[in-house]
Amino acid sequence: MKIKRQKQAKKTLSFYKYNFSFREPYQILIDGTFCQAALIGKIQIKEQFPKYLMGEVALCTTSCAMKEVETLGKDVYGAKLILQRFQVRRCRHFDEPVSASECLLSMLDGTNPHHYFIATQDNALTKGLKEIPGVPVIYIIQNTMVLDKPSECSLKRVQAVLAGEMVPPSQQQSITKLKDEQGVGAQEGVRRHRKRKSGNPNPLSCMKKKKKGSTESTKSTDGEKKKKSRPRKRKPAGAGEKTVTANPNPV
Repeated sequence: MKIKRQKQAKKTLSFYKYNFSFREPYQILIDGTFCQAALIGKIQIKEQFPKYLMGEVALCTTSCAMKEVETLGKDVYGAKLILQRFQVRRCRHFDEPVSASECLLSMLDGTNPHHYFIATQDNALTKGLKEIPGVPVIYIIQNTMVLDKPSECSLKRVQAVLAGEMVPPSQQQSITKLKDEQGVGAQEGVRRHRKRKSGNPNPLSCMKKKKKGSTESTKSTDGEKKKKSRPRKRKPAGAGEKTVTANPNPV
């Protein structure tokens, strides 16, 4: 029975990994009802969760779940001590606490963007979770932890993605990120003009303009090849002429 339950949990985990991008460490939101059931069934939560999910886990709760256990009194004092060992995630009801079920539903924000697992024994909360796609639910039955099968809402969402009717959540997040980087509004779809960064002036624009005459003269001198003139040596006067001398002794 234990091997069969482990195989079913592995199959369900693969479904959430490949279709909803769940990754380790798995974030598990726990309420007081789950801690009370674990206490009665003598289940060590910190030890059993990593073994059952075959990976690293991050056990957490909310301040509303803590307040709810405190108000119930001595009957759930042991569950309160267990719940106090987990991380407390910030919720929206810091000033006005609400019930744990309402708080956990609000943490999912309609699409479960933070990939939370929910560990609870609350039937009303479980019904609400099945209406949100991509929410794994863990509960305790017969003193053992069980990862519930994917809900009909999750299966329909995956079928719609495979049929090309919807975009997967991972791609939707990347598309939204690209829109923000490019300055495109998510609702109106209009490109926003980004402000131009102020930088140093163009160095070419700071150069002094040259006069037209000087540029033309330089072009003409550069374009034409200079002819090399070899200096000619001048002969001295009378050089090369035969001098006739008179005979000093005439006949």
